Amino acid sequence: MKFLIVGLGNIGPEYELTRHNIGFLVLDRLAEEQGAKFEHSKLANKCEFKYKGRTIHLIKPTTYMNLSGKAANYWMQDLKISKENMLVITDDIALPHGNLRMRAKGSPAGHNGLKNIDEQTGGNNYARLKFGVGNDFHKGQQVDYVLSQFSKEQMKDLIFPIDKACEMALSFCTIGIQRTMNQFND
Repeated sequence: MKFLIVGLGNIGPEYELTRHNIGFLVLDRLAEEQGAKFEHSKLANKCEFKYKGRTIHLIKPTTYMNLSGKAANYWMQDLKISKENMLVITDDIALPHGNLRMRAKGSPAGHNGLKNIDEQTGGNNYARLKFGVGNDFHKGQQVDYVLSQFSKEQMKDLIFPIDKACEMALSFCTIGIQRTMNQFND
């Protein structure tokens, strides 16, 4: 069985440790844990590894957030991976900092990366792991907030949730969406 895990973020050093790049940070950690190395490929930085009899492909789109669907759809088609076997890891301002929630499908809720994936893949029926980044911003400041870096204190608080997000992604690939949601969602 093959799986595709898409971590959302923006390329470039100026975005590296921003809230919007939490999907990239989770995939970096997962690849490191599994001894996989990202290489630049078509529309994404990509790596793969084997885990409990599954082949797991990780991509970090190089298309920038608003065009993430282009990379997700390309790799889903190229690798012949069904939409049920795709998981998207994204930031979520509706969840408190460090909280995680997996969903089998859902609306983009104003997230342009998810909106583009919906458009490019023909709907919102794919799993997503939402990583809470909080909403400590004033009205109209959402873009500045998600594109700003985590504080040093917040970075320390991310170690456990990033590891848990990696565990949830592997669980999705081995025991499926329903059992993973039952086991991990609060």
